[in-house]
Amino acid sequence: MWRQAFAAMLLAVSIGYFYHSNPAFPEVAVRYLTKTLQSLSSCLQGSSSTATIEQTISSAWDTLITAPATQWTRVAVGVNTCVDVVVTGVGLLQALAIDPGTGLDHEVLHSKEDLKETFIHYMEKGAATERFYSDKESFQRIARAASEYPGAQHFVGGNAALIGQKLATNPHVTVLLCGPVGPKLQELLADQIIVPAESLQGTDEYHLILEYKAGDKWGSSQAPNANRFIFSHDMSNGEMSTLETFVGSMEEFQPQLVVLSGLHMMEGQGRELWEERLKEAVVTISDIPNEVPIHLELASMTDKDYMNSIMREVLPIVNSIGLNEQELLFISQAGLGPHSQLPSWSGVPDVGQVSDILLWILKQHGRTDLESEADLTRIHFHTLAYHILATVDGFWANQVSAVSAGARVAGCQACGTQKIDVNRVVLKAPLEFHTSRDEPGQTMTLNPSEPVVVWHRENVSFYFTPVLVCKNPLRTVGLGDAISAEGLLYSEMAEQ
Repeated sequence: MWRQAFAAMLLAVSIGYFYHSNPAFPEVAVRYLTKTLQSLSSCLQGSSSTATIEQTISSAWDTLITAPATQWTRVAVGVNTCVDVVVTGVGLLQALAIDPGTGLDHEVLHSKEDLKETFIHYMEKGAATERFYSDKESFQRIARAASEYPGAQHFVGGNAALIGQKLATNPHVTVLLCGPVGPKLQELLADQIIVPAESLQGTDEYHLILEYKAGDKWGSSQAPNANRFIFSHDMSNGEMSTLETFVGSMEEFQPQLVVLSGLHMMEGQGRELWEERLKEAVVTISDIPNEVPIHLELASMTDKDYMNSIMREVLPIVNSIGLNEQELLFISQAGLGPHSQLPSWSGVPDVGQVSDILLWILKQHGRTDLESEADLTRIHFHTLAYHILATVDGFWANQVSAVSAGARVAGCQACGTQKIDVNRVVLKAPLEFHTSRDEPGQTMTLNPSEPVVVWHRENVSFYFTPVLVCKNPLRTVGLGDAISAEGLLYSEMAEQ
């Protein structure tokens, strides 16, 4: 912009000089140079008033997002709840007198050394993850240090409680929340959340959230972007002990939608427990009336056998799932699906590869074949740069609004604002992408004025929209839960 201003100024000075120093200077030349100056001035003014791509997308969302014809008013959510203690990750580990080192992933944390290595492994990737800490006494010492660490904050935690809290921000929605609810969590919950008496307990379950920002360093390790590392020693949620209470409460509450989470917590309990408990969970979930849709929120897991059991036994009996890029790739790796040879995503996940995996999940475990007895017809995928909603045709409505609302809330919540602040966000999504990597697909281009790109593969529709990523996020915990909750608020089941 300053170059245009300088050019305009130089041209104006030149016109004045030639005109006053040489009255015979051709009038036509003066008129030509004057028009050129006016054109440059208009260009300069236009460039200063042109909306940024972020402004264009945000404004387009506001137009696109409309409420569904039929809205949920009673939603039952369960069953993992806790209190999140949020601290600066590197600062807490330093306070625990842990020295930096090299990263190494551990499926279960047995010691502070395991904690350090796994934290570094994921901080260097900038990837979110969650782990079970097996040593109760060691965990309690770390939890006390975290609670007393300067700047430590206590928040509603657990996928179910976070989703319930987000749903309850809508004044038309009443939420039944079932999970282990202690006195601190009960104090933090919104007033319109109903907690069954059977869910109340004398003490809270605490989860430790170690956050880091883009550029944070510890020893030779540096975070490429902001994210968090979560760990706990949580037996109540680990055994999904309130699941039966949750389903039993529905007869009186009569929900229009059920949101289920917490299956990932059983992974750290050992194969013998999760095998038996998963069978019981499937029987219990099957007791929910068929006309009530069920959304399952997934979370980080590492046991491929356990993931395969969930895919075989649970995915076919739910209608919708929500998951991020780590969970999506792990599902494919566990089930030997598309692109399962990838050890991890490199940067922003490739849209074509994500599309291939989503279609595979719906074909393997969903109802793409109308003769199938499976119920799964919707997947809400979210990653830092973009979201995709994939739905089997004929089952869901208002999904353009749903995916837009989910993306919009990601930018708002990360920055701690009520609306998108275009000065605090940046577009990181690809402006052009392929719809498949496994088969000949389309090349799609993102139009910021129409920021939802739609394509079809067989009888599945894909809805893509970018995320306006917060440059300096205030809090990353619970973003996925807020995204799924917002997407569900704007979704409705199509009449069959």
